[in-house]
Amino acid sequence: MSHSRRVLLLSGLGILGALWLRAETPPSTAPAAPAAAANPFQLSPEERARLDQLAREDHGDMMRQLGITRLRPGFNGRAAAGEPNAANYDPAQANPYPDWPDVLTLKDGAKVTTAEMWWRKRRPEIVGDFEREIYGQVPREVPKVTWTVAETVKTAVGGQPVVARRVVGHADNSAHPAIAVDIKMAVVVPVNATGPVPVLIMFGWGNMPGEALPRFPGAEEPAAPPATEQLIAAGWGYVSLSTASIQADNGAFLTAGIIGLANQGKRRTPEQWGTLRAWAWGAARALDYLETLPAVDARRVGIEGVSRYGKAALVTMAFEPRFAVVLVGSSGEGGAKPHRRNFGEAVANLTGSGAYHWMAGNFLKYGTAEGSFGSRNANDIPVDAHELIALCAPRPTFISYGVPEKGDANWLDQQGSYMATVAAGPVFRLLGVQDLGVTEDYRVAKMPPFNTGLLDGQLAWRQHDGGHEDRSNMSFFIAWANRLLQYTPPPGPPDQPRMRADRNSHLAHRQLLAKAKSGGIDLYFLGDSITRRWGATDYPDFLAHWTRTFHGWNAGNFGWGGDRTENILWRLSNGELDGVNPKVVVLLAGTNNVGKEPGDDTRVSDVTRGLQAIVAACREKAPAATIVLVAIFPRNDNSAVMPTIARINTNLAKMADGKSVRFLDVNAKLAAANGTLALGMMADGLHPSLKGYEVWAEGLRPILTELLGPPAATDHAPPPTGDPSALERSGN
Repeated sequence: MSHSRRVLLLSGLGILGALWLRAETPPSTAPAAPAAAANPFQLSPEERARLDQLAREDHGDMMRQLGITRLRPGFNGRAAAGEPNAANYDPAQANPYPDWPDVLTLKDGAKVTTAEMWWRKRRPEIVGDFEREIYGQVPREVPKVTWTVAETVKTAVGGQPVVARRVVGHADNSAHPAIAVDIKMAVVVPVNATGPVPVLIMFGWGNMPGEALPRFPGAEEPAAPPATEQLIAAGWGYVSLSTASIQADNGAFLTAGIIGLANQGKRRTPEQWGTLRAWAWGAARALDYLETLPAVDARRVGIEGVSRYGKAALVTMAFEPRFAVVLVGSSGEGGAKPHRRNFGEAVANLTGSGAYHWMAGNFLKYGTAEGSFGSRNANDIPVDAHELIALCAPRPTFISYGVPEKGDANWLDQQGSYMATVAAGPVFRLLGVQDLGVTEDYRVAKMPPFNTGLLDGQLAWRQHDGGHEDRSNMSFFIAWANRLLQYTPPPGPPDQPRMRADRNSHLAHRQLLAKAKSGGIDLYFLGDSITRRWGATDYPDFLAHWTRTFHGWNAGNFGWGGDRTENILWRLSNGELDGVNPKVVVLLAGTNNVGKEPGDDTRVSDVTRGLQAIVAACREKAPAATIVLVAIFPRNDNSAVMPTIARINTNLAKMADGKSVRFLDVNAKLAAANGTLALGMMADGLHPSLKGYEVWAEGLRPILTELLGPPAATDHAPPPTGDPSALERSGN
C-alpha cells in the first residue's frame, strides 16, 4: 500500500486530485516547470502522469534537504475498517493526543492574562511557529504587483445590475523574465449601491459573470442560490480570484508561479512558503487593488473559500490583519481540523507528494517514519488548528461545514473542527468579543445538530445540510456579517426584480415553481406573508378556511413571507406565473415596502411604482387574466403609518379600469376610519386572524363568482405548499 496511488477529489471547484505517493530520489537540478492546466478535470492520463512525476521529484528533493528517508503513508479514506491503512472513523479512537497546546500559555509557561500580552508576546510566538513549521515564510522581497483593468462590462447577476471588471495584476518579473505571474480576478459590484459596499474575495477561477465554471462531473447542485447571486442580492460585491494564476495547485509547479518567481526558478528550502500561503499573499494583493476602488468599502472586505480554498481562507485571515471577516468552508486537515485528531484525513496525507506543496517543506517532518532526526508525528507539531483560528481574533470568523450524507465527507472531521473552534474561544473572549458561547471544554464539546447555528458572537459555527460547499451557509454568513460589520444593505428599487438571498426563500421558490408547472390553477393568489398564511400547510387553521372558501375555483397560493414588491417581481420573472394561464390573479402586496414608519411622497411613489410593475408583469405573463388588486391592509404595529397606506391605496384605486384590473378595498371592515383595527381582525398588528381572512373572503366572493362562476364540486388545483424550514424542523 505504501507505493500505491490514490486520488481523492475534495471539491468540485478548481482542484487537482490529491495524490499520496512515497517519494523517489530526484535529480539534483530542478527542471523547468510546465504550464498550468486550464481545467484540472480535463487532464489527459499522460499529462497527469507527467505532472505526478515532476511533483515526486520536487517532493523527493525536499525530503533529501530535511534528511528524511521514509514517510508514513497517508490514510485511505475509502478503505473499510480493518483494511490496510484505512482511515479511522471511530470517535473512540479519534483523540490519541487529547491535550492540545494551550493557546494562552507562553512558551516559558507564563499565562496570558491581558490583551497586551496576547498581541505583544503570545501571538508572535504562534505566528512564528506557523510560519516556520506549517505554512512557510513569505520572502522579504516579493515582486511588486501592478494592476490593470482589462475589461469593464455592465451586466446582471441574479437579475441585479452590476459592474464587472476583469482585472489583471502583473508581478514584476524583471529580475527573472523566464517566469511570468499575472494574477487574474473579476471584481463585481452592484450598480444600485448608494455608497461603498462590503466585498467578499472568493478563491476560485477569476471568472466574470456568465462565464462557465469547470465542474466535477456528477456534482450535486446545492439547494441554495449561487453565492455570487446571494451576495449581490444582499447589497455586497464579490471578487472571483483565480488561485491558479497566483500559484498552480501541484508540486510540479513550485518552481513557477509566485513562489518560483520570488525564488528565481529554484526549488524551495524547508522554511519557504507553500501554496496556501501564496494564495493568501495573492488575496492580500487583491485587497490592495480593492482599496483603490471608491465603490468598495475597504474596511469591510472578507475572504472565503471551500475545501483547500477554505484552508487558504483561514490562513489568509490569520496572517493578513486588513481582512475584516472570513467564511471558512469545509477546510479539513491543514485548515480548521486539528492535526492531533486521528479521524479521516491526517498529517501524513498532507506530507505525501500530492499535497505537500500546500505547506512549508518543514511540515514533512511531522509525517516522518525514518530520518536523520528520528521520527515525528502530529503531537510534535508546536501549534494546532485552534491556534490558527485564534489568530483571526477578534475579527468575525465563521467556520462552516456540510453533512457527509450530501458529500461533505467524514474525511474532513467536522467534529474535530468544531472542537478546534471551541478551543479558540478564550482568545476571542480575552480580546473583548463573544465566542461560540459554548461552556464545555473542547475535549468533550459535541457539535450541535446540522442547521443549528452558533452565530451570536464574532466566532461562529454552522453545519448546514448541504454537501461540500458553503453557499448553503451564505445567507446566514451575510446576515451575521452585516450585524457585526454594522452594514445595512440599501433597499433595491421597488419596481425592479430582486432575488431574496436566503436559502429558505430559494427552496420556497422551487416549491412554487413546481406548483406552477403542475397546472390546474384558475385562481392565482400573489403576495407576501398575509397572502401566504391563508393557504399554507404550516397554518392548518387558516388552510382549512382557505379550502372551504375556494374549493371548486382551483386556487393556488403563491404568497411568500417577507417579500417586498421587488422580490415578487423576481419570482414572476423567474417562472412562477409562466404557463399557468389563470383566469383571475388576486394581488395583495406592498406592506413590507411601507414598513413600520410613516412615509413621505417618495415612499408613496415607490410603493405605487412597485405594485404597478407587478400588475404589468402579471398582464404580460397572463394576458387573459383579470387582476384583482387588493388595497394594502391596515397595520397597527405603528398607527402613524396609516396615512401612508391610505395614500398608496388611493393610487391603487386609480390603476383599476373595472375590466382587466379590479380594485378591492375591505379595509373599512378591518379597521375604523382612524385606522384602529376592529376587534379580533388581526392575529397581531399586521397579519389577519380567521375573522380577518373571512372579511377578505367576503369581499372576493362576488367578484370571483362573476369571473369564474359558482364553485365546482371538484377542485383541480395542486396541493398547498408550506414553509420549507418548517418541514425541515419536523423531519419531513
